[in-house]
Formats: sequence, structure tokens, C-alpha cells
Amino acid sequence: MPVDDCVFCAIVRGEAEASVPYADDQVMAIMDIAPVTPGHLLVIPRVHAVGLDDLDEDIGAHIWRIGHRMARALRRSGLRCEGVNVFLADGAAAFQEIFHVHLHVFPRYEGDGFRIEATWATRERSLLDREAEAIRAVLPG
Repeated sequence: MPVDDCVFCAIVRGEAEASVPYADDQVMAIMDIAPVTPGHLLVIPRVHAVGLDDLDEDIGAHIWRIGHRMARALRRSGLRCEGVNVFLADGAAAFQEIFHVHLHVFPRYEGDGFRIEATWATRERSLLDREAEAIRAVLPG
């Protein structure tokens, strides 16, 4: 997606509205316009990066640091918050809808309606070992 067509880039440039609980020179935290629960926010980098592969690791670490800080703030905010989910979708198959890296941080509480469903199954150790080796083989230095 060209940067000109990216809603998060427009927010960073001040060309689109956002409710901003936090901003610094690398990231912004903005309230999600379609929240899972009240208080749902997104931490976005100021630089355009489609996915994690495009994102500088130091900025990525800062996104998670600020996500941690926002989770703590949600718990202390007075908003209903019995727990917190932190979620990042990287790619369409992972349910990414806006192709500018963003970290979801949202309050959770009993009966909030949010669900993550999957078919959880234990894998054989030999398969896990082969998968670990495939990952290890492409790790940098």
C-alpha cells in the first residue's frame, strides 16, 4: 500500500483524526475506532512499515515497550479491565487488515465477547525439532 493511501500514515501526518493517549518521536498510541472493548488502542510506528519484516527491530522493540506501558495504564485507568490482550497481526493470513504495522492493546473482562478459537493439538517432538531447525537456519548471525 502506498504511504499516501495509508490511514495510519495520514494520522501520523495530522491529516486524519485520532484520539491519542500517547505519542513520542517513534510511535503513537491511538484509540481504535472499532474497539473490541472500550479502551482498545493501537500502537503504531511513525514510519510506514507494512509488516514486521519491513520494521526496524529497535522501533519494533519500542512498540512493544509502549504497548506494555499502555497495558499498565489501562489497568489503572478506571476503565473496565480484568485482563489485557496484546495482539499483532502480520499479513492477511494472520488477519491484518491495515497494512501498516500496529499493535493492538485492549482491556478484557468476563463476558466481553472476544474469542480466539483454534484447533489446539500437541505435535510430535521430531516435528517440533525439524521446525526449530528450519527457523534456526535462517536466523541472522
